[in-house]
Amino acid sequence: MTYNEFLKTKELQSVQAGFDVDRNELNPKGFEFQKDIVQWALRKGKAAIFSDCGSGKTEMSLDFAYQVHKKTGYNVLIIAPLAVVKQTQKEGIKFGIEVNVCRDQEDVIDGINITNYEIIDHFDASSFGCVILDESSILKSFTSATRNELIDRFVATPYKLCCTASPSPNDHSELANHAEFLGIMSRTEMLATYFIHDGSDTSKWRLKGYGEKRFWEWVATWAVCVRNPADLGYSNEGYDLPELNLIEHIVESETKEYELVPKLAETLSERREARKESIENRVEVARQLVEGNNDTWLVWCDYNAESSALHKAIKDSVEIVGADSPERKAQVAMDFAEGKIKALVSKCSIYGFGMNFQSTHQMIFCGISDSFESFYQAIRRCWRYGQEHDVNVHIIISQKEKNVLDNIKRKQRQMEEMQSNMIALMKDVTMSEMKHTTRITTEYKPKEEMEIPTWIA
Repeated sequence: MTYNEFLKTKELQSVQAGFDVDRNELNPKGFEFQKDIVQWALRKGKAAIFSDCGSGKTEMSLDFAYQVHKKTGYNVLIIAPLAVVKQTQKEGIKFGIEVNVCRDQEDVIDGINITNYEIIDHFDASSFGCVILDESSILKSFTSATRNELIDRFVATPYKLCCTASPSPNDHSELANHAEFLGIMSRTEMLATYFIHDGSDTSKWRLKGYGEKRFWEWVATWAVCVRNPADLGYSNEGYDLPELNLIEHIVESETKEYELVPKLAETLSERREARKESIENRVEVARQLVEGNNDTWLVWCDYNAESSALHKAIKDSVEIVGADSPERKAQVAMDFAEGKIKALVSKCSIYGFGMNFQSTHQMIFCGISDSFESFYQAIRRCWRYGQEHDVNVHIIISQKEKNVLDNIKRKQRQMEEMQSNMIALMKDVTMSEMKHTTRITTEYKPKEEMEIPTWIA
Protein backbone atom coordinates (compact mmCIF):
# COMPACT_ATOMS: atom_id res chain seq x y z
CA MET A 1 0.00 0.00 0.00
CA THR A 2 1.36 3.39 -1.02
CA TYR A 3 1.27 6.35 1.34
CA ASN A 4 -1.42 8.04 -0.76
CA GLU A 5 -3.53 4.87 -0.62
CA PHE A 6 -3.06 4.82 3.14
CA LEU A 7 -4.27 8.42 3.41
CA LYS A 8 -7.27 7.54 1.27
CA THR A 9 -8.36 4.97 3.85
CA LYS A 10 -8.43 7.73 6.49
CA GLU A 11 -10.89 9.93 4.59
CA LEU A 12 -14.31 10.39 6.17
CA GLN A 13 -17.16 8.79 4.25
CA SER A 14 -20.90 8.72 4.80
CA VAL A 15 -22.13 5.16 5.29
CA GLN A 16 -24.73 4.10 2.77
CA ALA A 17 -27.80 2.57 4.37
CA GLY A 18 -30.32 2.54 1.54
CA PHE A 19 -31.09 0.28 -1.39
CA ASP A 20 -30.59 0.03 -5.13
CA VAL A 21 -33.51 0.68 -7.45
CA ASP A 22 -33.82 0.08 -11.17
CA ARG A 23 -33.96 3.37 -13.11
CA ASN A 24 -36.97 2.01 -15.00
CA GLU A 25 -38.92 2.04 -11.73
CA LEU A 26 -38.32 5.74 -11.15
CA ASN A 27 -40.71 8.52 -12.17
CA PRO A 28 -40.79 8.29 -16.00
CA LYS A 29 -41.50 12.03 -16.22
CA GLY A 30 -38.26 12.91 -14.45
CA PHE A 31 -35.23 14.33 -16.24
CA GLU A 32 -32.09 12.21 -16.43
CA PHE A 33 -30.24 14.26 -13.82
CA GLN A 34 -33.25 14.01 -11.47
CA LYS A 35 -33.35 10.22 -11.83
CA ASP A 36 -29.63 9.99 -11.08
CA ILE A 37 -30.02 12.14 -7.97
CA VAL A 38 -33.00 10.11 -6.70
CA GLN A 39 -31.17 6.84 -7.39
CA TRP A 40 -28.13 8.13 -5.51
CA ALA A 41 -30.23 9.35 -2.56
CA LEU A 42 -32.01 5.98 -2.29
CA ARG A 43 -28.64 4.20 -2.17
CA LYS A 44 -27.53 6.52 0.61
CA GLY A 45 -30.76 6.24 2.57
CA LYS A 46 -29.94 9.54 4.29
CA ALA A 47 -29.05 12.42 2.00
CA ALA A 48 -29.50 16.09 1.16
CA ILE A 49 -30.50 17.64 -2.16
CA PHE A 50 -29.35 21.25 -2.41
CA SER A 51 -30.91 22.19 -5.73
CA ASP A 52 -31.91 25.61 -7.03
CA CYS A 53 -35.49 26.84 -7.28
CA GLY A 54 -37.48 25.24 -10.08
CA SER A 55 -35.05 22.34 -10.62
CA GLY A 56 -37.55 19.73 -9.44
CA LYS A 57 -36.85 19.22 -5.73
CA THR A 58 -40.52 18.42 -5.08
CA GLU A 59 -40.62 15.82 -7.84
CA MET A 60 -37.41 14.21 -6.59
CA SER A 61 -38.56 14.13 -2.96
CA LEU A 62 -41.91 12.58 -3.95
CA ASP A 63 -40.15 9.91 -6.01
CA PHE A 64 -37.83 9.21 -3.06
CA ALA A 65 -40.84 8.88 -0.73
CA TYR A 66 -42.72 6.64 -3.16
CA GLN A 67 -39.76 4.29 -3.65
CA VAL A 68 -39.05 4.01 0.08
CA HIS A 69 -42.67 3.16 0.87
CA LYS A 70 -42.84 0.71 -2.04
CA LYS A 71 -39.60 -1.06 -1.03
CA THR A 72 -39.91 -1.08 2.76
CA GLY A 73 -43.59 -0.52 3.53
CA TYR A 74 -42.60 2.33 5.86
CA ASN A 75 -44.95 5.26 6.23
CA VAL A 76 -43.45 8.56 5.06
CA LEU A 77 -43.82 12.01 6.60
CA ILE A 78 -42.99 15.08 4.52
CA ILE A 79 -42.65 18.29 6.56
CA ALA A 80 -42.97 21.55 4.66
CA PRO A 81 -43.80 25.24 5.13
CA LEU A 82 -47.53 25.71 5.63
CA ALA A 83 -48.17 27.39 2.28
CA VAL A 84 -46.30 24.63 0.41
CA VAL A 85 -48.31 21.67 1.76
CA LYS A 86 -51.26 21.89 -0.65
CA GLN A 87 -48.95 22.68 -3.56
CA THR A 88 -46.95 19.48 -2.90
CA GLN A 89 -50.14 17.43 -2.77
CA LYS A 90 -51.10 18.90 -6.16
CA GLU A 91 -47.68 18.00 -7.58
CA GLY A 92 -48.20 14.43 -6.35
CA ILE A 93 -51.41 14.16 -8.35
CA LYS A 94 -49.50 15.23 -11.48
CA PHE A 95 -47.11 12.30 -11.03
CA GLY A 96 -49.66 9.75 -9.86
CA ILE A 97 -48.41 9.78 -6.26
CA GLU A 98 -51.00 10.10 -3.49
CA VAL A 99 -49.98 12.60 -0.80
CA ASN A 100 -52.17 12.81 2.29
CA VAL A 101 -52.39 16.18 4.05
CA CYS A 102 -52.61 15.67 7.82
CA ARG A 103 -52.68 17.83 10.92
CA ASP A 104 -52.27 15.16 13.63
CA GLN A 105 -51.48 11.48 14.09
CA GLU A 106 -55.10 10.41 13.59
CA ASP A 107 -55.00 11.74 10.00
CA VAL A 108 -52.00 9.58 9.03
CA ILE A 109 -52.58 6.94 6.36
CA ASP A 110 -50.51 4.01 5.11
CA GLY A 111 -48.25 5.70 2.55
CA ILE A 112 -47.04 9.26 2.04
CA ASN A 113 -48.21 11.99 4.42
CA ILE A 114 -47.42 15.70 4.58
CA THR A 115 -47.76 18.33 7.30
CA ASN A 116 -46.26 21.70 8.20
CA TYR A 117 -43.42 22.54 10.58
CA GLU A 118 -45.57 24.36 13.10
CA ILE A 119 -47.41 21.19 14.21
CA ILE A 120 -44.79 18.42 14.15
CA ASP A 121 -45.43 17.86 17.86
CA HIS A 122 -48.83 16.42 16.84
CA PHE A 123 -47.14 13.32 15.41
CA ASP A 124 -45.47 10.17 16.71
CA ALA A 125 -42.10 10.02 14.95
CA SER A 126 -41.72 6.30 15.67
CA SER A 127 -44.64 5.54 13.33
CA PHE A 128 -42.65 6.76 10.30
CA GLY A 129 -39.72 5.00 8.67
CA CYS A 130 -38.94 7.93 6.41
CA VAL A 131 -38.97 11.70 6.98
CA ILE A 132 -38.42 14.36 4.32
CA LEU A 133 -37.75 18.02 5.12
CA ASP A 134 -38.95 20.35 2.38
CA GLU A 135 -37.22 23.74 2.61
CA SER A 136 -34.82 22.20 5.10
CA SER A 137 -33.05 25.55 5.50
CA ILE A 138 -35.26 25.74 8.58
CA LEU A 139 -32.35 23.84 10.21
CA LYS A 140 -30.14 26.89 9.65
CA SER A 141 -30.29 28.30 13.15
CA PHE A 142 -28.09 26.45 15.65
CA THR A 143 -30.19 27.63 18.59
CA SER A 144 -33.56 27.14 16.90
CA ALA A 145 -36.09 25.18 18.94
CA THR A 146 -37.49 23.75 15.70
CA ARG A 147 -34.01 22.62 14.63
CA ASN A 148 -33.41 20.86 17.94
CA GLU A 149 -36.83 19.22 17.95
CA LEU A 150 -36.43 17.90 14.41
CA ILE A 151 -33.03 16.38 15.16
CA ASP A 152 -34.15 14.80 18.44
CA ARG A 153 -37.56 13.62 17.25
CA PHE A 154 -36.29 11.81 14.14
CA VAL A 155 -32.91 10.63 15.40
CA ALA A 156 -33.82 6.95 14.89
CA THR A 157 -35.70 7.28 11.59
CA PRO A 158 -34.07 4.92 9.02
CA TYR A 159 -34.60 7.03 5.90
CA LYS A 160 -34.13 10.82 5.76
CA LEU A 161 -34.01 13.37 2.98
CA CYS A 162 -33.41 17.14 3.17
CA CYS A 163 -34.37 19.38 0.26
CA THR A 164 -33.64 23.07 -0.12
CA ALA A 165 -32.03 25.53 -2.52
CA SER A 166 -28.24 25.81 -2.55
CA PRO A 167 -27.07 26.61 0.99
CA SER A 168 -25.00 29.66 1.72
CA PRO A 169 -21.37 28.51 1.26
CA ASN A 170 -20.12 30.68 4.13
CA ASP A 171 -22.87 29.66 6.57
CA HIS A 172 -21.33 26.44 7.83
CA SER A 173 -23.83 26.10 10.67
CA GLU A 174 -26.50 25.32 8.08
CA LEU A 175 -24.43 22.45 6.66
CA ALA A 176 -23.53 21.25 10.16
CA ASN A 177 -27.17 21.09 11.17
CA HIS A 178 -28.07 19.17 8.01
CA ALA A 179 -25.29 16.66 8.70
CA GLU A 180 -26.45 16.24 12.28
CA PHE A 181 -30.11 15.78 11.32
CA LEU A 182 -29.15 13.14 8.76
CA GLY A 183 -26.98 11.33 11.30
CA ILE A 184 -23.78 11.85 9.28
CA MET A 185 -21.78 13.75 11.91
CA SER A 186 -22.56 15.98 14.86
CA ARG A 187 -22.00 19.71 14.64
CA THR A 188 -19.26 19.51 17.28
CA GLU A 189 -17.41 16.77 15.38
CA MET A 190 -17.61 18.64 12.09
CA LEU A 191 -16.22 21.83 13.58
CA ALA A 192 -13.40 19.98 15.31
CA THR A 193 -12.46 18.11 12.13
CA TYR A 194 -12.52 20.84 9.51
CA PHE A 195 -12.64 24.21 11.26
CA ILE A 196 -10.71 26.50 13.54
CA HIS A 197 -12.23 29.14 15.79
CA ASP A 198 -11.28 32.64 14.79
CA GLY A 199 -10.01 34.30 17.95
CA SER A 200 -10.18 37.79 16.49
CA ASP A 201 -13.05 40.22 16.77
CA THR A 202 -15.25 38.10 14.44
CA SER A 203 -15.26 35.07 16.80
CA LYS A 204 -16.43 32.83 13.95
CA TRP A 205 -15.55 29.33 12.79
CA ARG A 206 -13.55 29.24 9.56
CA LEU A 207 -12.21 26.37 7.48
CA LYS A 208 -8.67 25.26 8.24
CA GLY A 209 -6.30 26.52 5.57
CA TYR A 210 -5.54 23.06 4.19
CA GLY A 211 -9.01 21.62 4.73
CA GLU A 212 -11.32 23.47 2.33
CA LYS A 213 -11.12 20.90 -0.48
CA ARG A 214 -11.37 18.00 1.97
CA PHE A 215 -14.41 19.55 3.61
CA TRP A 216 -16.38 19.98 0.39
CA GLU A 217 -15.38 16.51 -0.78
CA TRP A 218 -16.84 15.14 2.46
CA VAL A 219 -20.05 17.16 1.98
CA ALA A 220 -20.33 15.69 -1.53
CA THR A 221 -20.53 12.16 -0.06
CA TRP A 222 -23.92 12.93 1.51
CA ALA A 223 -25.24 15.98 -0.38
CA VAL A 224 -25.78 17.00 -3.99
CA CYS A 225 -25.40 20.71 -4.70
CA VAL A 226 -26.60 21.91 -8.10
CA ARG A 227 -27.88 25.16 -9.60
CA ASN A 228 -28.75 23.60 -12.96
CA PRO A 229 -28.09 20.26 -14.74
CA ALA A 230 -24.97 21.65 -16.43
CA ASP A 231 -23.27 21.84 -13.01
CA LEU A 232 -23.25 18.03 -13.04
CA GLY A 233 -22.38 17.60 -16.71
CA TYR A 234 -25.92 17.13 -18.04
CA SER A 235 -27.68 18.98 -20.84
CA ASN A 236 -29.05 22.33 -19.73
CA GLU A 237 -31.91 22.24 -22.22
CA GLY A 238 -35.08 23.61 -20.64
CA TYR A 239 -33.14 25.04 -17.69
CA ASP A 240 -32.28 28.50 -18.94
CA LEU A 241 -33.41 31.23 -16.56
CA PRO A 242 -35.18 34.24 -18.09
CA GLU A 243 -33.81 37.74 -17.64
CA LEU A 244 -34.08 39.23 -14.16
CA ASN A 245 -34.63 42.98 -14.19
CA LEU A 246 -34.03 44.76 -10.88
CA ILE A 247 -35.74 48.15 -11.20
CA GLU A 248 -35.09 50.72 -8.49
CA HIS A 249 -37.63 53.36 -7.50
CA ILE A 250 -36.08 55.88 -5.11
CA VAL A 251 -38.64 58.13 -3.48
CA GLU A 252 -37.50 61.46 -2.11
CA SER A 253 -36.84 61.88 1.60
CA GLU A 254 -37.25 65.05 3.56
CA THR A 255 -34.08 66.91 4.48
CA LYS A 256 -33.43 68.83 7.64
CA GLU A 257 -32.61 72.53 7.54
CA TYR A 258 -28.85 72.00 7.75
CA GLU A 259 -28.73 69.13 5.19
CA LEU A 260 -28.09 69.45 1.46
CA VAL A 261 -29.05 65.81 0.88
CA PRO A 262 -30.88 63.39 3.18
CA LYS A 263 -28.65 61.58 5.66
CA LEU A 264 -28.48 57.83 5.07
CA ALA A 265 -30.14 55.76 7.78
CA GLU A 266 -27.47 53.72 9.60
CA THR A 267 -28.91 52.32 12.81
CA LEU A 268 -31.94 50.04 13.05
CA SER A 269 -34.03 52.77 14.62
CA GLU A 270 -33.04 55.24 11.87
CA ARG A 271 -34.03 52.75 9.18
CA ARG A 272 -37.40 52.11 10.78
CA GLU A 273 -38.00 55.83 11.03
CA ALA A 274 -37.03 56.29 7.36
CA ARG A 275 -39.49 53.60 6.30
CA LYS A 276 -42.21 55.12 8.44
CA GLU A 277 -41.66 58.56 6.91
CA SER A 278 -41.77 57.27 3.32
CA ILE A 279 -44.62 54.76 3.55
CA GLU A 280 -47.21 56.95 1.85
CA ASN A 281 -44.96 57.73 -1.13
CA ARG A 282 -43.78 54.13 -1.52
CA VAL A 283 -47.33 52.78 -1.44
CA GLU A 284 -48.39 55.25 -4.13
CA VAL A 285 -45.56 54.09 -6.43
CA ALA A 286 -46.64 50.48 -5.85
CA ARG A 287 -50.27 51.30 -6.62
CA GLN A 288 -49.35 52.96 -9.90
CA LEU A 289 -47.25 49.97 -10.95
CA VAL A 290 -49.93 47.36 -10.18
CA GLU A 291 -52.81 49.29 -11.70
CA GLY A 292 -50.75 50.27 -14.74
CA ASN A 293 -51.29 46.95 -16.54
CA ASN A 294 -53.32 43.73 -16.47
CA ASP A 295 -50.54 41.50 -15.07
CA THR A 296 -50.75 39.77 -11.71
CA TRP A 297 -48.36 41.09 -9.04
CA LEU A 298 -46.56 39.83 -5.95
CA VAL A 299 -46.21 42.70 -3.49
CA TRP A 300 -43.81 42.11 -0.57
CA CYS A 301 -43.59 44.20 2.60
CA ASP A 302 -42.11 43.86 6.10
CA TYR A 303 -44.40 45.74 8.46
CA ASN A 304 -48.10 45.50 9.26
CA ALA A 305 -48.61 49.20 8.54
CA GLU A 306 -47.15 48.74 5.04
CA SER A 307 -49.29 45.67 4.41
CA SER A 308 -52.49 47.41 5.46
CA ALA A 309 -51.73 50.56 3.45
CA LEU A 310 -50.87 48.57 0.30
CA HIS A 311 -54.04 46.51 0.48
CA LYS A 312 -56.15 49.62 0.99
CA ALA A 313 -54.51 51.48 -1.90
CA ILE A 314 -54.29 48.69 -4.52
CA LYS A 315 -57.56 47.84 -6.18
CA ASP A 316 -58.48 44.11 -6.30
CA SER A 317 -55.61 43.14 -4.01
CA VAL A 318 -55.71 40.35 -1.41
CA GLU A 319 -53.80 40.77 1.85
CA ILE A 320 -52.48 37.84 3.90
CA VAL A 321 -51.10 38.42 7.40
CA GLY A 322 -49.70 36.13 10.06
CA ALA A 323 -52.98 36.00 11.99
CA ASP A 324 -54.89 34.52 9.06
CA SER A 325 -55.91 30.87 9.38
CA PRO A 326 -53.78 28.12 7.79
CA GLU A 327 -56.70 27.25 5.52
CA ARG A 328 -56.98 30.83 4.22
CA LYS A 329 -53.22 31.13 3.65
CA ALA A 330 -53.16 27.88 1.66
CA GLN A 331 -56.24 28.72 -0.39
CA VAL A 332 -55.08 32.23 -1.30
CA ALA A 333 -51.69 30.84 -2.36
CA MET A 334 -53.38 28.35 -4.68
CA ASP A 335 -55.71 31.02 -6.08
CA PHE A 336 -52.82 33.36 -6.81
CA ALA A 337 -50.78 30.57 -8.42
CA GLU A 338 -53.75 29.91 -10.72
CA GLY A 339 -53.98 33.57 -11.71
CA LYS A 340 -57.25 34.26 -9.90
CA ILE A 341 -55.88 37.19 -7.85
CA LYS A 342 -54.67 40.48 -9.33
CA ALA A 343 -52.23 41.38 -6.52
CA LEU A 344 -51.11 39.39 -3.48
CA VAL A 345 -49.86 41.57 -0.63
CA SER A 346 -47.92 39.70 2.05
CA LYS A 347 -44.62 39.22 3.86
CA CYS A 348 -41.65 37.11 2.79
CA SER A 349 -41.94 35.19 6.05
CA ILE A 350 -45.35 33.87 4.92
CA TYR A 351 -44.93 33.08 1.22
CA GLY A 352 -41.24 33.74 0.55
CA PHE A 353 -40.05 30.14 0.85
CA GLY A 354 -41.00 27.08 -1.21
CA MET A 355 -43.92 28.49 -3.19
CA ASN A 356 -44.12 28.25 -6.98
CA PHE A 357 -45.58 31.47 -8.35
CA GLN A 358 -44.51 31.16 -11.98
CA SER A 359 -47.95 32.46 -12.93
CA THR A 360 -46.63 35.98 -12.43
CA HIS A 361 -43.48 37.75 -13.56
CA GLN A 362 -44.11 41.08 -11.81
CA MET A 363 -42.92 41.69 -8.26
CA ILE A 364 -42.62 44.62 -5.89
CA PHE A 365 -40.59 45.06 -2.72
CA CYS A 366 -42.21 48.00 -0.94
CA GLY A 367 -39.06 48.48 1.14
CA ILE A 368 -36.35 45.90 1.89
CA SER A 369 -34.48 44.65 4.94
CA ASP A 370 -30.84 43.58 5.29
CA SER A 371 -31.78 39.89 5.00
CA PHE A 372 -30.37 38.76 1.66
CA GLU A 373 -31.74 35.24 2.13
CA SER A 374 -35.27 36.58 2.49
CA PHE A 375 -34.82 38.87 -0.54
CA TYR A 376 -33.31 36.11 -2.72
CA GLN A 377 -35.87 33.47 -1.78
CA ALA A 378 -38.77 35.85 -2.43
CA ILE A 379 -37.45 36.63 -5.91
CA ARG A 380 -37.10 32.92 -6.68
CA ARG A 381 -40.82 32.36 -6.16
CA CYS A 382 -41.29 33.43 -9.78
CA TRP A 383 -37.73 33.76 -11.18
CA ARG A 384 -37.20 30.02 -11.56
CA TYR A 385 -36.80 27.35 -14.18
CA GLY A 386 -39.99 27.05 -16.18
CA GLN A 387 -40.76 30.78 -16.08
CA GLU A 388 -41.70 31.85 -19.61
CA HIS A 389 -41.30 35.62 -19.17
CA ASP A 390 -38.56 37.98 -18.09
CA VAL A 391 -39.06 38.78 -14.41
CA ASN A 392 -39.35 42.41 -13.28
CA VAL A 393 -38.52 43.11 -9.65
CA HIS A 394 -39.39 46.65 -8.57
CA ILE A 395 -37.60 47.83 -5.43
CA ILE A 396 -39.24 50.87 -3.84
CA ILE A 397 -37.16 52.58 -1.14
CA SER A 398 -36.51 56.06 0.16
CA GLN A 399 -33.30 58.01 -0.40
CA LYS A 400 -32.30 57.38 3.19
CA GLU A 401 -32.34 53.58 2.66
CA LYS A 402 -29.98 53.32 -0.32
CA ASN A 403 -27.23 51.77 1.82
CA VAL A 404 -29.57 48.85 2.61
CA LEU A 405 -29.92 48.15 -1.11
CA ASP A 406 -26.16 48.44 -1.60
CA ASN A 407 -25.66 45.90 1.18
CA ILE A 408 -28.06 43.45 -0.49
CA LYS A 409 -26.22 43.80 -3.82
CA ARG A 410 -22.87 43.14 -2.11
CA LYS A 411 -24.20 39.97 -0.47
CA GLN A 412 -25.56 38.77 -3.82
CA ARG A 413 -22.17 39.13 -5.51
CA GLN A 414 -20.49 37.26 -2.67
CA MET A 415 -23.04 34.44 -2.77
CA GLU A 416 -22.69 33.91 -6.52
CA GLU A 417 -18.90 33.79 -6.30
CA MET A 418 -18.83 31.41 -3.33
CA GLN A 419 -21.48 29.10 -4.79
CA SER A 420 -19.45 28.75 -7.98
CA ASN A 421 -16.37 27.83 -5.94
CA MET A 422 -18.33 25.39 -3.79
CA ILE A 423 -19.88 23.55 -6.74
CA ALA A 424 -16.52 23.39 -8.54
CA LEU A 425 -14.89 21.80 -5.49
CA MET A 426 -17.72 19.26 -5.11
CA LYS A 427 -18.34 18.39 -8.77
CA ASP A 428 -15.87 15.52 -9.27
CA VAL A 429 -16.81 13.74 -6.06
CA THR A 430 -20.52 14.28 -6.70
CA MET A 431 -20.35 12.78 -10.18
CA SER A 432 -18.33 9.84 -8.88
CA GLU A 433 -20.86 9.29 -6.09
CA MET A 434 -23.86 9.46 -8.40
CA LYS A 435 -22.45 7.33 -11.19
CA HIS A 436 -20.51 4.69 -9.34
CA THR A 437 -21.69 4.27 -5.78
CA THR A 438 -23.32 1.06 -4.69
CA ARG A 439 -24.63 0.02 -1.36
CA ILE A 440 -21.85 -0.85 1.10
CA THR A 441 -22.09 -4.52 2.10
CA THR A 442 -19.60 -7.03 3.45
CA GLU A 443 -19.71 -10.42 1.77
CA TYR A 444 -18.86 -13.35 4.06
CA LYS A 445 -16.40 -15.84 2.50
CA PRO A 446 -15.40 -18.56 4.99
CA LYS A 447 -11.88 -19.94 4.56
CA GLU A 448 -12.15 -22.81 7.02
CA GLU A 449 -14.93 -25.23 7.80
CA MET A 450 -16.56 -24.49 11.12
CA GLU A 451 -15.95 -27.01 13.87
CA ILE A 452 -18.68 -27.52 16.45
CA PRO A 453 -17.28 -27.67 19.99
CA THR A 454 -17.59 -31.10 21.58
CA TRP A 455 -19.45 -29.76 24.60
CA ILE A 456 -22.22 -28.48 22.26
CA ALA A 457 -22.32 -31.70 20.29
